[in-house]
Amino acid sequence: MTAPLPRHRRAVAIPAGLAVAASLAFLPGTPAAAAPAAQAAPSAAADATSLSYVVNVSPGHGPSATVRRAIAKAGGTIVTSYDRIGVVVVHSANPDFAKSVRKVRGVQSAGATRTAPLPSAATTDTGAPKVLGAKDLAAAKAGARAAEGQDPLESLQWDLPAIKADKAHEKSLGSKKVTVAVIDTGVDDTHPDIAPNFDRQASVNCVAGKPDTTDGAWRPSAAESPHGTHVAGEIAAAKNGVGMTGVAPGVKVAGIKVSNPDGFFYTEAVVCGFVWAAEHGVDVTNNSYYTDPWYFNCKDDPDQKALVEAVSRASRYAEKKGAVNVAAAGNENYDLTSDEITDPSSPNDTTPGDRTVDPSKCLDIPTQLPGVVTVAATGAKGLKSSFSNHGRGIIDIAAPGGDSTAYQTPEPPATSGLILGTLPGGKWGYMAGTSMASPHVAGVAALIKSTHPHASPAMVKALLYAEADATACTNPYDIDGDGKVDAVCEGPKNRNGFYGWGMADALDAVTW
Repeated sequence: MTAPLPRHRRAVAIPAGLAVAASLAFLPGTPAAAAPAAQAAPSAAADATSLSYVVNVSPGHGPSATVRRAIAKAGGTIVTSYDRIGVVVVHSANPDFAKSVRKVRGVQSAGATRTAPLPSAATTDTGAPKVLGAKDLAAAKAGARAAEGQDPLESLQWDLPAIKADKAHEKSLGSKKVTVAVIDTGVDDTHPDIAPNFDRQASVNCVAGKPDTTDGAWRPSAAESPHGTHVAGEIAAAKNGVGMTGVAPGVKVAGIKVSNPDGFFYTEAVVCGFVWAAEHGVDVTNNSYYTDPWYFNCKDDPDQKALVEAVSRASRYAEKKGAVNVAAAGNENYDLTSDEITDPSSPNDTTPGDRTVDPSKCLDIPTQLPGVVTVAATGAKGLKSSFSNHGRGIIDIAAPGGDSTAYQTPEPPATSGLILGTLPGGKWGYMAGTSMASPHVAGVAALIKSTHPHASPAMVKALLYAEADATACTNPYDIDGDGKVDAVCEGPKNRNGFYGWGMADALDAVTW
């Protein structure tokens, strides 16, 4: 069974007709003003026919005079240059720009980051989630009776005991010297569960491919996705008696906005995000997205090859500077070790069409990049979520990402099989996806870093895997009970295609 394809890896849509609707369900919140809309990112270009490009050169010194002249001659304008990793962001209206500069001495690769012209500064209405009415809110409040020491909505968070985070919090909430950066759609730092732990200095808007540090630029506008805010709450919602509790409620969380108003995560923004994290003391990055417009980037295509190289350089730089990079595995129930996969969604910014790819040669970035922690999702029964991608040797670890309540029903008092998180404007709500699994692992990694403040990224990852609770394959895997096998798991209990090294363990993170 394959879940419906979302346009991006924000959250999966649960099949219609099941116990929980695909739309967000809001939970009771403390009264709060709506988050101030972020200032619009600078217009990418006045010329609506322009595309954005990355030009990769030798790291360390920036583009040479020869390369700069060639870029100008080919009709390009340099937006910014990340000299330490050798990635140059360029805008050009010349359709042959990349082809021209690839021939230039000193250019290692170059490619368009999109297939549609650069958008204007105007935002588009992507639709608002449905807010629960007063009657539903009252019922939710009545059902969410907090136990002693718990935040009011913690009883609805079946995902915390699933990774022993509730027990971990009795020993440690994490250190405020540790920062997790949410590279995503933006974070509403005015939310009462996020504000106490927000790291302003490590937050930025990278949508245009270069940092915008205007105050509040990291926030989503009212028309933009609440995805990043939800993720931030899962990681570090404060244990403050207000709403929910994050996996690591004592660490700092930063917002690095890389998604444009139309919801696309383009290469130049992602590169900016990793570089910013690298240079601002971030300990963990969470990446619950894939880099648009290609779900899989094939190295035999010169444009896509350049995108893989640019994001690879940026993620490696972040790790070299001390960050553990954590990423979601994806929501299509793909076996990422298959000989071939049919990708119907690329390029998603113009007209996608079916193409057959070899996932060992065509990479989902940053998820499949070396060094990145790849996270699969599980539901309330501890089984692989119906939608979660999988693959032995690809999946490193598993964590709660939610699933249809009809497939995996939580134990009371929790009522939904989805994952509770913070939403802009002082609200809370449910979402599901590997997008929700990844922040659980990012939170556990932050607890490890809190316990072992001098640990390198390699050591944090080693502990993350060693402390995981080994989980055997689920075979046969018939999650919807229709008598047909929905996915096949391969590998032993301590390293298989569904759960990797096993379920993330927050308690071990604060005791080992």
